Amino acid sequence: MAVGGSTVYRTKRRFVEGNLERALSEEPRPGAERKLTGKEEALLVATACANPPEGRARWTLELLADAMVKLTGHESLSGETVRRRLAENGLKPWRKDMWCIPKVDGEYVARMKTCSTSTPKREIPSGRWSASTRARSSSSARCASRSRPSRASSNAMIASIAATATVNLFVCIDVHGSWRKVKVTERRAAEDYAQCMRELVDVHYPDAACIRVVQDNLSTHSAGALYEAFAPAEARRILRRLEFHYTPKHASWLNMVEIEIGVLRGQCLDRRIDDPKRLISEIAAWERQRNATGARIKWMFTTEKARAKMGRAYPATPKES
Repeated sequence: MAVGGSTVYRTKRRFVEGNLERALSEEPRPGAERKLTGKEEALLVATACANPPEGRARWTLELLADAMVKLTGHESLSGETVRRRLAENGLKPWRKDMWCIPKVDGEYVARMKTCSTSTPKREIPSGRWSASTRARSSSSARCASRSRPSRASSNAMIASIAATATVNLFVCIDVHGSWRKVKVTERRAAEDYAQCMRELVDVHYPDAACIRVVQDNLSTHSAGALYEAFAPAEARRILRRLEFHYTPKHASWLNMVEIEIGVLRGQCLDRRIDDPKRLISEIAAWERQRNATGARIKWMFTTEKARAKMGRAYPATPKES
């Protein structure tokens, strides 16, 4: 046990001035006494963890203070007193942590199974990652000076560079190999996405007969983007090699590239980078190092686990006769 020097001194002084019993007892401390006793604080914690009053969605400090007045002999209790006692116990009953899963219908299940099943070799889930300061699910990386990286969500981030600069990051990974590619673009337009898909086909996997691309539901993530960027014959040539699969809505966590994006954010972009060229250089260095070390994602989510965890939410189907 670590004991501070001042505590030892005060204990010795009480022993010298009095006796052993006095040395082992605490002297009255300055300041007002705590308004809530230990039992009352335990009651406050239990109340905050219980359901809120009828007609209210959640507890507030004022509601808890009123409830404690009714449950104890106190004539009044301030919200600040409640806040301090809850803070000491790490409680914030007005906040909720949620894992948002919308209604699980047949379409959700079909897309989830597509994303969670093991994929044949040379099939590449890819996704475009980034974020803006105003939309958590946006797919552009906005960069502004005098800001720090945002941690709003797993697929949201701000890389701090020059004052009006904006960059976008396309991130592709091969889930069966140790390969990933980060492409930095100035925009998030359909043409940029189309160029990324053409590079995937012609540069990175020129010998693959079919590349299975798992991606989110951004409007530019479509076959139409290639027809907007290229002549019809070129768009058809590229699309013949691509097979698009989409994550369920509000379920981008089913795309393995989100894990890679989290690694990129934590290892490379969680700092101030004040120059766009340096940003590109730093990302390229991170990419080379990660590929060279053979880093891979160990995907644990399977359709069997989905059934076990979300079986109750699955749509009801008639029993076979």
